[in-house]
Amino acid sequence: MRPDTPAAHTTEAERLLRTAAQYPGDREPLYLQAAAHRELAGDRPGATALYDELLAGEPADPHLIRALKAANLWEYGHEAEARAIIDGIRRTKPTDATAWEITAETLEAHDELEEAESTLTEAATLLLATLPPEDLPHPTRSLITTRHRIRRMLARDHDNWDDWADRLHTGTVGLDELHDPKRLWSLGSSDPTELQAEITRLRSELGTYRTALSRPFPVAVLHWPERELDELLAAYPELEAEYPTYRAHLTDIEASLRELAAAGTPNLGIVRATVPSYEAFAASESTSPANADLLPQYATTLAARGRATAWPPARGAECWCGSGRTYGECHGAE
Repeated sequence: MRPDTPAAHTTEAERLLRTAAQYPGDREPLYLQAAAHRELAGDRPGATALYDELLAGEPADPHLIRALKAANLWEYGHEAEARAIIDGIRRTKPTDATAWEITAETLEAHDELEEAESTLTEAATLLLATLPPEDLPHPTRSLITTRHRIRRMLARDHDNWDDWADRLHTGTVGLDELHDPKRLWSLGSSDPTELQAEITRLRSELGTYRTALSRPFPVAVLHWPERELDELLAAYPELEAEYPTYRAHLTDIEASLRELAAAGTPNLGIVRATVPSYEAFAASESTSPANADLLPQYATTLAARGRATAWPPARGAECWCGSGRTYGECHGAE
């Protein structure tokens, strides 16, 4: 269960920082999560301090960290500094779609809709020049969906990227209706039919709307490479009920992820498991690796440490299973 009080968020941030001290290789994603919890606890200066610690080193994704820092600074009164950071991000033109989107959402949150749309258009021009819509990674799909929403609020006519967003949208309610500013007025209606229609729209939005990268953790499924699975079952035969065969294991991964996607779950991922890592995790939890209940906790922990690979891959990319074939020819086949 996620924390839901300031004190619980503070406690969770402290736990993540202790974990970062134990696993310095995972310091960056753990610090970002800790900063998010500090923000939710109301400790925005404390969150900024964590962003500054990361930027003082050589972070893997400095643009994302700066975007998150700008969003946080603006929320507690440092508008000028936040604007300077946002201007810097736009000048450097990062190839990270998430940094662009967080920057635009910060502008949107402070009623800078024109600037938010301009920022997302700059990003789309940079990131979508050579990619067909079917091969867009999840963060870039999310970016053009956010751009569609902001342009809808500005009453802009559809352009090619808005058409892409419409085509890629899989919800039962179309994006034009989902992003219609006027639909909010229906929440004040006393007509049960109108209210039910709004509930349907909101459910669709919850299933497809991107949330900031540092907030909800990806829903991740364990993948045991064949050698690792053989070693696991040789050491802990009690787990054979979970993994009857390697082929069944791969089939179950793809089926589980497709089911979650069909239910509207965002940010799906796969984490690669190893026996030594799993045994170390079991020891840290003071339980036996033969305990099947430990497996989902292990997957969640790996994901929280930034070890998840986004699913699904692009159809032309290599399949997640390691077969060497493309995803479209392997587990991505219809």
